[in-house]
Amino acid sequence: MMERRRMDAALLVLLLGHLATALEVPLDLPQPPTITHQSPKDYIIDPRENIIIHCEAKGKPHPSFSWTRNGTHFDIDQDPNVTMKPHSGTLVVDISRAKAEHYESVYQCTARNKHGTAVSNNIVVQQSRSPLWSKEKIKPIVVQEGVSLVLPCRPPAGLPPPIIFWMDNYFQRLPQSSRVSQSLNGDLYFSNVLKEDSRNDYICYARFPYTQTIQQKQPITVKVLSKEPADERKPIFLIPSGPSSSKTVLRGQVLEMECIAEGLPTPEISWTKVSGDLPAKRTSFLHYQRTLRIVNVSESDAGDYRCTGRNRLGSVHHTIHIVVNAAPYWISGAPRNLVLAPGENGVLTCRASGTPKPSVTWAMNGIPIENSPKDLSRTVDKDTIIFTVVQTGSSAVYQCNVSNDYGYLLSNAFVNVLSEPPRVLTPANKVYQVIKNHRALMDCASFGSPIPNITWFKDSRSSTLDGDPYILHDNGTLEIHVAQAHNSGKYTCVARNSLGIYENHIYLEVKEPTRILKQPEYKVVQRGRSVVFECKVKHDPSLIPTMTWLKDDGELPDDERLIVDADSLTISSVTENDSGEYTCIMNTTLDHDSASAQLTVVEATPTPAVDERPDPPTDLELTDQKKRSVQLTWTPGDEHNSPIQKFLIQYEDIMHHRGHWHNLTEVPGTKTTAHLKLSPYVHYTFRVLAHNGVDFSRPSVPSRVFKTDAAAPDENPTGVQGFGTEHDNLVISWKPLSGFQSNGPGLHYKVSWRPVGGEWTTVTVANNSKFTVSGTPTFVPYEIKVLAANDLGDGPEPAIAHGYSGEDLPIAAPENVQVMVMNSTLAEVHWDPVPSKLIRGHLKGFKVHYWREHSLHKHNSHHMEQILVFSGNHSHGMLPGLHPFSLYSFNVRVYNGKGDGPPSHTQQFETPEGVPGPPTSLTVTNPSPDSLTLEWSPPHVRNGRITGYSLKYQPAVASRQVDIATQGWFIGLMCAIALLILILLIICFIQRNKGGKYPVKEKEDAHTDPEFQPMKDDDCTFGEYSDNEDHKPLKGSRTPSNGTVKRDDSDDSLVDYGEGGDGQFNEDGSFIGQYSGKSVSRDTAEGHESSEAPSPINAMNSLNSFV
Repeated sequence: MMERRRMDAALLVLLLGHLATALEVPLDLPQPPTITHQSPKDYIIDPRENIIIHCEAKGKPHPSFSWTRNGTHFDIDQDPNVTMKPHSGTLVVDISRAKAEHYESVYQCTARNKHGTAVSNNIVVQQSRSPLWSKEKIKPIVVQEGVSLVLPCRPPAGLPPPIIFWMDNYFQRLPQSSRVSQSLNGDLYFSNVLKEDSRNDYICYARFPYTQTIQQKQPITVKVLSKEPADERKPIFLIPSGPSSSKTVLRGQVLEMECIAEGLPTPEISWTKVSGDLPAKRTSFLHYQRTLRIVNVSESDAGDYRCTGRNRLGSVHHTIHIVVNAAPYWISGAPRNLVLAPGENGVLTCRASGTPKPSVTWAMNGIPIENSPKDLSRTVDKDTIIFTVVQTGSSAVYQCNVSNDYGYLLSNAFVNVLSEPPRVLTPANKVYQVIKNHRALMDCASFGSPIPNITWFKDSRSSTLDGDPYILHDNGTLEIHVAQAHNSGKYTCVARNSLGIYENHIYLEVKEPTRILKQPEYKVVQRGRSVVFECKVKHDPSLIPTMTWLKDDGELPDDERLIVDADSLTISSVTENDSGEYTCIMNTTLDHDSASAQLTVVEATPTPAVDERPDPPTDLELTDQKKRSVQLTWTPGDEHNSPIQKFLIQYEDIMHHRGHWHNLTEVPGTKTTAHLKLSPYVHYTFRVLAHNGVDFSRPSVPSRVFKTDAAAPDENPTGVQGFGTEHDNLVISWKPLSGFQSNGPGLHYKVSWRPVGGEWTTVTVANNSKFTVSGTPTFVPYEIKVLAANDLGDGPEPAIAHGYSGEDLPIAAPENVQVMVMNSTLAEVHWDPVPSKLIRGHLKGFKVHYWREHSLHKHNSHHMEQILVFSGNHSHGMLPGLHPFSLYSFNVRVYNGKGDGPPSHTQQFETPEGVPGPPTSLTVTNPSPDSLTLEWSPPHVRNGRITGYSLKYQPAVASRQVDIATQGWFIGLMCAIALLILILLIICFIQRNKGGKYPVKEKEDAHTDPEFQPMKDDDCTFGEYSDNEDHKPLKGSRTPSNGTVKRDDSDDSLVDYGEGGDGQFNEDGSFIGQYSGKSVSRDTAEGHESSEAPSPINAMNSLNSFV
């Protein structure tokens, strides 16, 4: 009979498996407790700080909490040092009045409400321990060269175990090799010693991670004697001993096996797996092949492993047998919560495995299930509980405990019996953005009891989306495997069960991908030249791009020679250190693209040496060495006849920034000594350059290395700021210290924050420059400080910075919104400020959304919304560019850094009439000698009610051809000019007959003479002509270099003064061309003025016609 019931139960599990779905119950619905956060099972605490044992839970109603200590009830009220946080089960133990070890115990938290009880793991609280090294006097070790040697470390036992490393007096790690290496237990092994192994500062250090303290063993002195050459010998294993050994490891842990051999020459170590192959992806070799490491161990890693030590004299083998056991682990996940409607069936499964096989026990509300009230709807079958036809009131929390010799798993899973109509938990109108040709996933998270059925529709809702290209997942998510532009649009998901229906709308936007159109190209550049890498990108215009450049997959050096522009990277004065691979990455919020190119720097073409610059200084010496200073002296080189003006001292930090020289200080050219102030934890080398009136010398040969001791930081990070990226977080960021500024090893930061007036919270952050605080209230001011620390201590007290947690959208609209219409195209809107607490962020300004409903002349709808943004704390704003005679609607919204708040109540206003536009047409009909008819169409833009039209006209003067040659004034002018010329010719003729000849021929011959002078009065020639307004070359003339104008080729003639005739005399044409006294530009202007016909008097009449 029992066997039959078990078979029936197994069949029921198979039938009901698809009904069991893990649901997240909204917190406004009744539900049993769920533990959301608890301290780890093995909880190691810092004895210097208060003990905080976490236990957080949710439920409806909110659960109450209690604790057990070492299996018995822990009465918190009876211990004055212990308090419980409000609305929480977290315990805080004040150790200022008690010792931490007094509270080393096993704790368990219980959270209960009327629907059930949940319990935490057993939390074993132990304080961390970092005991001092026992005092011992270590005698010097004297060995013969070539023998093996083991330097024991034997650190004090700590909790957790310390990290071991060997260093010298200068805090430098001792060099290790295949001959010298550290074992897993911390000892230092020498396969054979050499003469150079002699030293007096072999120091073993133990770093205890919880307390961040370092303990130091007394230095060990090793002296290696070299009397005669050591005999070679074949390998022998120092560890492990014997031909074979065994080791047990747990599944999921890290397996480390080591073999260290001595011998001469130094043996080489190799590894094989006897019963199979090594797991390549999970295997690594450390300590010069002496350690074989396999991570995330599985059962398949069990078996025999062989290590071999080999040199030219022989080999030695050792076999390690590995046994893999396993603490319990889930096969298909921990049991999931069940939400069932009355009358439904369900299954709780607690399926786990382990080696040895674990046992499974069940409890209900913290009580073993065999001692719990009987329930006919519940059947327990080993690792499964089956529920059939559950009833209201059957809600409870079930505990599944799986344990074996190596650990246990404890899981809470509730059964919540509810009747609830469906609801969609995905936010309404959520916008999903996806890149074209990528997968699109649109959520429709829902809740209901019974479980709702989900269907999807798009746009018109003509049919459900359940075939290609759509995939509907069990959790309601709709997938489009390859999204295209036509997939954009509005989607509706519908949730239905027997109690109701619920709809939710979301939107999908498919964006164009980001692509690099022009990639950076391979460059070969001479040293000292400049190089430009281009990176031109195309992206979706609605996405904001960010360009980032990398060098060799790391950040660009902080160097002013590297200039990043929108689509290029420029490197000026390139050096050998600039060689490498440069990558441009274009990121958007949805995708990215990248491209790389190599830069090769070659030597510049040699140039002749400049003898005049000084020779480099020589003989650099370091004296007066102190912790943070040293004195540098040098010998100047040859000045080469130009006195040395100054010396430039540079340094290289070979530990943090090898290969880069930095300017340290300058001293006058008369000095050859400098006292240098230095920073801790730097390996300095110095060089000196001399400078005279010509240039700098070449650098001197570098000095020897000078190492400064480590110290606590002298400064804290700069640029500390706090801001929120989400409404419930605070991101604290800072500019990290450089390796040079760290002053010592183990640089980390202590980040502290508190609400203004609250208590400080501190965390330690390493290898990062920001920390995110989650669960903060929205937009709350915080005080922030970041303290730099290293292994030697803390830096100075940091300054307090101020920031705000994340913003959220405003929840209120401006009130008392009013509008004043100023004129037909301008209105002024007023509103009252929004209270700061309702803005929920930094006030950025206000936005007025307004749109034209319709014209008051025609009720045609427009609805083209416009937005005016008023940045800052405004209470009014102008709306320009309005359409006259129209009805407008508007509302006002406040916005912050997160976005816009809700709109104010939409209001309306009307604009008055404005000036109408011109008639759309004007035609002339029925013309006659004394009348005509005008016809026009109303204007397209009326801007009001048309009351009339204004008609303006004037007579038009017909243009006609005027023959200037027939005008009386022109004839008279020509006669006067002819008479004057005739008189001039007569006078010249008389003068010539009195004893001189007119030298026309000579004058013509002299036209080519640049020194040609005008005629004088005494020989009947014109004097020197000058016109201050016409000192410029004529058309076709040549201008000599002295700026004078030759008049040889003047084209001035009487033609410029009127029409009809060529304007030439019957005498030599050279006369007019040589002696005309008017310039072309002036003649042209005067000619136009004198030839202008008189204009008729304009008459203007107006006629008003009313419609």
